[in-house]
Order: sequence, then C-alpha cells, then structure tokens
Amino acid sequence: MVKQLDAFLTIRNGESDDFFSQFNGLENLENVILIYLEEKPIGCGAIKKYDAETVEIKRMYISQKYQGKNLGIVILEALEIWATELGNTRCILETGTMLPEAIRFYEKNNYQRIPNYDQYIGVAESVCFEKWL
Repeated sequence: MVKQLDAFLTIRNGESDDFFSQFNGLENLENVILIYLEEKPIGCGAIKKYDAETVEIKRMYISQKYQGKNLGIVILEALEIWATELGNTRCILETGTMLPEAIRFYEKNNYQRIPNYDQYIGVAESVCFEKWL
C-alpha cells in the first residue's frame, strides 16, 4: 500500500514531492489500519502521536480502483475511534493543494482548516486541518 501511495503522491506532488516525502516515513507509526478485499490490501491510514492529547493522521490512501466507495471514511472513523481510545482529544493532519479531493474529503468529515504547523509553516502547497474528538 505504501508503495502505491508514494507513487501516487510523486505524480500529484510534482516538484514538491521531495519536500513532502521526507515527512512520510513509516518510523513512529505504531497505529496503522489496513482494509483488505479478498486478501488484498486496498486502503490504509495511520495515527502518529503529536502531543499529549493529539495525534496526527498519516498515510491515508485508498487504491484508485476503489476510491469513491466511502472506504476512506471507514478508515478515518476507525482512526478517530482508536485515537480516542488512546486518550486523545484532537486529530491534526496535513494535505496538499495538489490533492483537492483530499481537502474536500476532510472538510466533509468535519475537519477544520488551521494554520500550518511545524514543518508546513510557510509552505503554500500545504493545507492543515484539525478535528476535536
């Protein structure tokens, strides 16, 4: 799944891919969800501890063949439940302007835009969101 996601992002991110890919490593991702169809992974997402009460949503992806079937919502809601069970009260995330469908997805799922945080401050292609759980 990660190879598919990285290939997809390389195309969509264009010249900005080197910048964004440095923040998409798998280290420190202890909470990962995969969706399978007939024993084949078709979607993924993860949460990464950000601070005492916040997790960052990472590596959200549904294989292109299965996009538009609400599977992203299944992953996102499961990650939010997991975050709550781990004692968190907020999720944050970053996506890019080159992924307008991702921006619409998060807005539709009650994520609110926030100022860019950390390494995304001042990055015009970044759009950051939060959701209180």
